[in-house]
Amino acid sequence: MKKLLFPLTLFLFLSNVSISQHAQLVFGPIQEVSGSALDYIVAVVNNEVITRKELDEETLTVKRECMKNKVLTVPSSHRLTETQILEQLIMDKLKAHFAELNGITVDDVSLDLAIEILAQSKNMSLDQIRQSVQRDSISFSRFRDSIRRKMISDLLRQKLVDSQLQISEQEITDLQSQIQLSKIQDNENAGLHEDNRSVDTNSRNMRQYHISQILIPLPEDASLLEIETARRRAKDILTKLYKGIAFQQLEEEIRDLGWRSTDRLPTLFMNIVPKLQPGQVSDVVRSPSGFHIVKLLEVKKDDIVPSKVSDKEIMVTEAHIRHIMIKTLQLSDIEARQRLDQIRQSLKNGADFSNLAIENSDDRTSAERGGDLGWVRQSMLVPQFQQIIGTLQLNQISIPFKTRFGWHIIQVLERRQLLVASPEIERARIREALLQRRSSEEWDLLLHRLRNEAHVETYLPSASVVVKGTE
Repeated sequence: MKKLLFPLTLFLFLSNVSISQHAQLVFGPIQEVSGSALDYIVAVVNNEVITRKELDEETLTVKRECMKNKVLTVPSSHRLTETQILEQLIMDKLKAHFAELNGITVDDVSLDLAIEILAQSKNMSLDQIRQSVQRDSISFSRFRDSIRRKMISDLLRQKLVDSQLQISEQEITDLQSQIQLSKIQDNENAGLHEDNRSVDTNSRNMRQYHISQILIPLPEDASLLEIETARRRAKDILTKLYKGIAFQQLEEEIRDLGWRSTDRLPTLFMNIVPKLQPGQVSDVVRSPSGFHIVKLLEVKKDDIVPSKVSDKEIMVTEAHIRHIMIKTLQLSDIEARQRLDQIRQSLKNGADFSNLAIENSDDRTSAERGGDLGWVRQSMLVPQFQQIIGTLQLNQISIPFKTRFGWHIIQVLERRQLLVASPEIERARIREALLQRRSSEEWDLLLHRLRNEAHVETYLPSASVVVKGTE
């Protein structure tokens, strides 16, 4: 069927895509094409293409990143590695197109700002970031493109998923009960029994699970035959695992889900993963996306929690901040940022923050207080504020950054640790965990739908179309 569809796909591609005068399409096997500079199509995504060169560059980037972070790749073959990376490139194309349909773009000003924030968070200058990228044999323009793709993906997720999420009080209570049960089981496994008064059911320490999964995907409108075929395929995989074949030796795409605490496990695996021992795999599990097999790789205690003072209080960190905001109702992003750059330079030259806030800030409520926002907890602020505050030293002025309210510069005046009532914080933390979990699940479903509804053809084994570049 693919062979029949390909000429039509190619015709549509040629009708919609402008080919440079320096490149020509050559038909037939690659071996018959003369010339030293060859690039052929490895995938067609709706009316766009992905070339061999793009795939090779992305594969090289992924391998260098794995070596840099000392990460062992899961796939057992080079072909499977390429298949996974090609799938990611396909999804990038689909997300970019869907974002454009939803009015989401990332201009050069916002991109430059994101790179500046990245540099600041690493205590590096822009030149140092550029040199670091080039040391990894990656062009800076390619690095910028990767940041832009990530920003587009994040904005799309915020608009279509995160902004629609709601968590009920009952859901918080239910997860709270599940976490308490998990803690009791952990204590019992550690040899702490009911008659041992050292058992602390209010302790916020919990296990973290490193998990991976195999997914046999299904389209939303899957027929009974497709469902049964996928189920049998999943069962066959499970049989191989039971016979002793290693997870990573399977010719299937394996997705590493990383470390997840009990409250951040996918809902589908919430009651499955805690019952597994390291190295064990689950039975086949059905979801709207398809059939899953999950493997527990490692378990560890989660010690990254706020300091516990008593059963009723915990210690949290707050920051005293002030800001100046410029709205973009009558100004462009470039003009708003330039104006804040000028204000920031005046502050560096010794100007008074309060006076400049009163004169310039469009947040009139805080402007009357010299831009003072008082004491805040980072988790209660919009994500851009959270990120910037975490990078600032006391009294340091941030670079201009953008939120949905406008453009800002901020200053952290003080930090303090504060005792707060644990029930309030505990429920807020669980609400945040539920939001993150729900966001991840809804995002995966959205991407699954995008992939199913797209017209995608791949030509990894033997490309049928070759693009001959300039000599």
